[in-house]
Amino acid sequence: MKKDKQIGQVAIFGMLGNIILLSSKLTIGFISGSHAMIADGMNSAGDVFASAMTFIGNRISNQPGDSNHPYGHGKAEYIFSMIISFSLLLVAFTIFRSSFDALINGSKFTYSIWLVIIAIMTIIIKFFLYIHAKRISILHNSLLAQANAIDHRNDIFVTSMTLLSILTGYYDIYLVDGIVGMILAFIIAYSGIGIFSNAYSVLMDTTVPQNIHDAFAALVQDIAGVDHIDAITAKPLGANFLLLVKVSVDANLTVFESHNICDKIKETLMKSQNVDDVIVHVNPAQFHR
Repeated sequence: MKKDKQIGQVAIFGMLGNIILLSSKLTIGFISGSHAMIADGMNSAGDVFASAMTFIGNRISNQPGDSNHPYGHGKAEYIFSMIISFSLLLVAFTIFRSSFDALINGSKFTYSIWLVIIAIMTIIIKFFLYIHAKRISILHNSLLAQANAIDHRNDIFVTSMTLLSILTGYYDIYLVDGIVGMILAFIIAYSGIGIFSNAYSVLMDTTVPQNIHDAFAALVQDIAGVDHIDAITAKPLGANFLLLVKVSVDANLTVFESHNICDKIKETLMKSQNVDDVIVHVNPAQFHR
């Protein structure tokens, strides 16, 4: 199955699963008055939005290149990932404020076995959604799928803490409910900041990490005719890169011979993972400054 279809499945499964969990959590949360469960439900609302953004971002990013976008629409994946990060930060703020008020005012909730059942159901569903999204994110190096996987993973931890607050509420220890809600807010905010940072790096055209740069340099230096490397930079094209390579060659070579070296450099680097295109510029070794 193609990349766009598999990432689309991640989004659709996430939306369906989170809509079910959202309605269940908020219903029992408001009935019982559990701020931790309501916070968990609001987190699921954010998850529905994140899955929708994943679906839309995936559709746009997989459109082929055109006259206005010769290298495709890959950066749309990172734009929509950044939107997801903003939604997570908003959800985190809302949850923190609600939980803080509950902690200050000493709010209580009514224990219900349904709180436990929904919490356990959430952990099970989120575990399978996480496994699926994580596998697709690794397979296609997709930040959108990775963002969904991180979200599902966090939800397992979030709901586990919600379950803890529910169980302590059974013994009339209600302080934990507000504290857990606040902790959940920090966890969600941390995830949002992480996704924002990854998307920001690509959108700001951050070059490849040093270890990958060194690997590219080693490949180029081994090509016959390359005197030395002047520079290797990379421009992100979504998950992939456009490599800009400057090398020096013997100034006495003909244009045809220099061009053949360029072809070998491009052919070699194009075999590397996540490289969409390579532009090579040659300088005369004897006269280059």
